[in-house]
Amino acid sequence: MAEKQVMVVGIDDSEHSFYALEWTLDHFFTPESKTLFKLVVMASNASKRSTDVLPLVEADLKRIAEKVSEKAQDLCSSKSVEDVTVETIEGDARNVMCEAAEKYHASVLVLGSHGYGAFKRAVLGSVSDYCSHHAHCSVMIVKKPKQKN
Repeated sequence: MAEKQVMVVGIDDSEHSFYALEWTLDHFFTPESKTLFKLVVMASNASKRSTDVLPLVEADLKRIAEKVSEKAQDLCSSKSVEDVTVETIEGDARNVMCEAAEKYHASVLVLGSHGYGAFKRAVLGSVSDYCSHHAHCSVMIVKKPKQKN
């Protein structure tokens, strides 16, 4: 039997990234389907972005990263997905996601979309845009549907 391909899902503490993880679990990892992928959930801890980060802020960022990882593991367990690797790596999310895709030899990198407009993307940067140009695998961007009024 051939080894399963790897799907890396990038998460942060946003509802958009958890929507992307849940969407991925619902579409690719259902109990009744024959799963073609091994799942790796990757969180980025931005605490090392600057060498001038205050220790209190760094501790808070690490705590948030731990909660994000726990929440991801709980979501996977609630969907009966037990064969999952959940990892947190320090660094800029754009680089962390591309490096994770390479490290795990991913076939697909899945990211959520915050739905920023052109101005916010230009100011804040876009992890999904960066990864779509720099990752050495296919990149799937999952968008959360807009609420209808």
